[in-house]
Amino acid sequence: MMKVDLNCDLGEAFGNYSFGGDKDIIPLITSANIACGFHAGDENVMNQTVELAKENHVSIGAHPGLPDLKGFGRRNMDIKPTEVYNLIIYQLGALEGFCKVHQTRINHVKPHGALYNMGAKNKAIAKAIAKAVYDFDSTIVLVGLSNSLLISEAKAIGLKTASEVFADRRYEDNGQLVSRKEPDAVITDSDEALKQVLKMVTENKVISRNGKEIDLETDTICVHGDGKHALEFVEQIRKKLTKEGIDIQSL
Repeated sequence: MMKVDLNCDLGEAFGNYSFGGDKDIIPLITSANIACGFHAGDENVMNQTVELAKENHVSIGAHPGLPDLKGFGRRNMDIKPTEVYNLIIYQLGALEGFCKVHQTRINHVKPHGALYNMGAKNKAIAKAIAKAVYDFDSTIVLVGLSNSLLISEAKAIGLKTASEVFADRRYEDNGQLVSRKEPDAVITDSDEALKQVLKMVTENKVISRNGKEIDLETDTICVHGDGKHALEFVEQIRKKLTKEGIDIQSL
């Protein structure tokens, strides 16, 4: 039987600033990527989100980002691999603390935003991310963009990996995501996105923005809890996959 994981980035409120309907999305997913305070999230939000994930039997993952609250961790930074290693360890340690008090554990790590994209394209950064995760806990699954350096470097060091695809993002011919700066980066039509999801899960292929068919691995699908129609869309994905006989389960 085919199986796939549904993951979502959560716990991205900070202090008095809140957004995203974490409580509503969590029953629909199988893995939660929890922000660790650098790009979003804080100690109060992290604690609440770990508790929420545990109550809903959803796998807990760390979602470490670059130290850039204002830019929400989406802006590139000129950062050395040793700094990347240290900021990953620091953020995993913070989340691990809350997992410990709630008697649960970190199951996976998915870097956030610019760090994720830098790790997908830059070998030294990918290696630093993989080494940090491996040194912290070698049983953790590293989630990265399908066909990217993050996956190959994680495999090289001996980590278990999960290749990630995006339900609502367009792809370049080389398998990278179309930059969010481009007007057509995000698929807004639900039917088009559902078609893309189904093709990725059942055929391990996606059609690029230029109409080229690309091979990719599909272990986990990233869905979003914020934005109009987000919940409705995740419900549609679940319904469609279940109808096709695909088992939705955590990594």
